[in-house]
Amino acid sequence: MQIVSVNSSRSAEAFIRLPHRMYKKDSNFIPPLDNDIRAVFDPVLNPFFNHGVCTRWILLDGDTVIGRIAAFINQEKARHSGAGGIGFFECIDDQAAANLLFDTAREWLRERGMTAMDGPVNFGENDKFWGLLVEGFKPPSLGMNYNPPYYVRLFENYGWFKSYDQLTNFLDATVPLSERFTKISGWVMRKPGYTFRHFSVAERERYFEDFLEIYNDAWSNFDNFTPMNLGTVRETFRQMKPIMDEKIIWFAYYQNEPVAFVLCLPDANQILRHVHGKMGLWGKLKFVYYRRVTTIDRLRIIVMGCKKKYQNHGIESALVRCLQEEVLPRKTIKGVELAWVGDFNQKMLALHEATGATTDKIHRTYRYTFSAP
Repeated sequence: MQIVSVNSSRSAEAFIRLPHRMYKKDSNFIPPLDNDIRAVFDPVLNPFFNHGVCTRWILLDGDTVIGRIAAFINQEKARHSGAGGIGFFECIDDQAAANLLFDTAREWLRERGMTAMDGPVNFGENDKFWGLLVEGFKPPSLGMNYNPPYYVRLFENYGWFKSYDQLTNFLDATVPLSERFTKISGWVMRKPGYTFRHFSVAERERYFEDFLEIYNDAWSNFDNFTPMNLGTVRETFRQMKPIMDEKIIWFAYYQNEPVAFVLCLPDANQILRHVHGKMGLWGKLKFVYYRRVTTIDRLRIIVMGCKKKYQNHGIESALVRCLQEEVLPRKTIKGVELAWVGDFNQKMLALHEATGATTDKIHRTYRYTFSAP
């Protein structure tokens, strides 16, 4: 077996195409868009290069690619945690092959002063390409990692240990919300001073700034939190543009101060599964066709945020109610994924439970601590 750095267009294409070959017979697999993966490693498109570095490798057995891995250092996080990251891991079911990939990334990170590594993570925000799927091996929503069950064994046999889990809970949209939830959310929506508005592309810069203000306040108390910047917000919304529905992204205001948001997207993978990761001319034509003939019946709440001083006021419940009142009249949505809540976020888990949602998928973020050289 031979590790090869990705340093040419040929090796970069091999890195992209490996999952397409590995999962060819797995009906659950829906490949992410190739261009979305390329963007992660493009300094022009990925603002994380402003405060970080990354590299990647493929693993060969003869002329056959049998694995891949990327390694990242986000300097803003590393200065607090001492940890770099690995991601985009793919490997055949062979512990020696996996160990060689992990060893290569570990040594690259150690040489640059890291004392630990987290994985699998993204060289970007954790709303996509983050975590190892450990429960719920079913078709992924857009941006969610998918992997075979044996990856858990490859990680844990190497010595990775659980850092935290991110849960995706599922809400059956055909079942009415509980009377208690409806009562609380309605009461909040009627409180003096509160207003609720959906996102508007025409006023996007205003909403980008509101999103940034809320997000950086809401998450600031979590360990190793790194504030988001406006460039990252713009890039996130740019990537969402082809599938974004502005009427399912909601903001809450108190006396015109932005205080909370919910970002929801249609499950575009119900369409994108037909383009096989490619959005060239033919892929775009297929996307337009399948968008016309496919009824997307599933939404995904990507992230919710509420400023600290407004938490425990029921505002998140009111935002879910805004979504409900928008999508139910469409009579097409059967389910909503309440995605990406950390197992440490008890407030949000309680909100999910109050809606009647049940656990559908679990993605695990592992840590590996380096021993002394």
